[in-house]
Amino acid sequence: MPIFSNSSPCCTAAAAAVVNSSNRKTRFVSPSWRNCKVTSPILRLSENDKFNVSRLAPSHSRRSVKDRNISMALVGETVGVGQKGQVAGSSSILAYDLIQGALVRWSSVMDRSLPEPPTAVFLHGILGCRKNWGTFARRLAQEFPTWQFLLVDLRCHGDSASIQKKDPHTVASAAMDVLKLVRDLRITPRVLVGHSFGGKVVLSMVDQAAKPLARPVRAWILDATPGKVRAGGDGEDHPEELISFLSTLPKEVPSKRHVVRALIQHGFSNDVAQWVVTNLRPSGSPGSQSSSFSWVFDLRGIAEMYQSYEETNLWKIVEDVPRGVHVNFLKAERSLHRWALEDLQRIHAAEELAVEEGGGVEMHVLEDAGHWVHTDNPDGLFRILSSSFQFQGGKT
Repeated sequence: MPIFSNSSPCCTAAAAAVVNSSNRKTRFVSPSWRNCKVTSPILRLSENDKFNVSRLAPSHSRRSVKDRNISMALVGETVGVGQKGQVAGSSSILAYDLIQGALVRWSSVMDRSLPEPPTAVFLHGILGCRKNWGTFARRLAQEFPTWQFLLVDLRCHGDSASIQKKDPHTVASAAMDVLKLVRDLRITPRVLVGHSFGGKVVLSMVDQAAKPLARPVRAWILDATPGKVRAGGDGEDHPEELISFLSTLPKEVPSKRHVVRALIQHGFSNDVAQWVVTNLRPSGSPGSQSSSFSWVFDLRGIAEMYQSYEETNLWKIVEDVPRGVHVNFLKAERSLHRWALEDLQRIHAAEELAVEEGGGVEMHVLEDAGHWVHTDNPDGLFRILSSSFQFQGGKT
């Protein structure tokens, strides 16, 4: 199972389109890339090795592909061949990992005569990063070996935080970043999966996409609604309050335990506290004696992104689904505070309308799970999402 990454592990095709801007139900057509002459040697480990790992630095420029540094190591190891690709730079878009099933023999820098495998994009929530999806994506790659899974650090998060992005930091701009990335990688996603904030980013991708999305495409919105974000009840963790509290902490802290203790004393749960400190990295250079830690995210940008998340209304995508798009909502059973009766009724009404219009809207419920669906009930989530990869013929 090869994993292509453009940076160090973080805290967790392009397709051309013929589209009439006045008709959202136009079919999208993927072109041939046979004229692309950029190639790269294929790095292989022995058949006894379970994973192949390559690290790539994405670039807008096709000419710079030959200058990319490629290294390789087994998952969980740090030994590599060659130099590690650099994330930061004027030509970089977002940090990402590309996890491939065992039967995938394709790369965006390889001979384009090879057919592109079906691809799923996974997006994390606010204050998260691509590592949140790592274990789950590897499990999918083992079950569906002809698929590949693109895990992304959204702007201001994880390894993407060091990449300068223009304001405003919004749901729409985060979605455009991902669309630019898949275009740069020459990937045509068949499945889009977004958790919480990432769910609205997925809807915005569908709304904005012209070239990089195929038809059909399945969009999964995990424990997020298209419109108003409702605050939790007593005892629930509030993202806005969490961001506000983190902004009061120093940029460097003595230890992760220090932050966990401060968060719990301020009323946040231990689970949230433990999750937040995955965004801390040792401050000193490798081998130094420094024991302090610093944050990898851009908290100011994240605060803007969360405000946009609360304000962004994307019901229009759900109630007028583009032809060839199937939108799936997943409600966590124990996240009742995030789902109003009005939301559920509106989604069910959209289900009936979408069938008549040739699109698709569907509601799912994940039992025995709170908001953190991929950690609370990964088996149940796996069973529900698997249908998207079976319908594409990804299972052998």
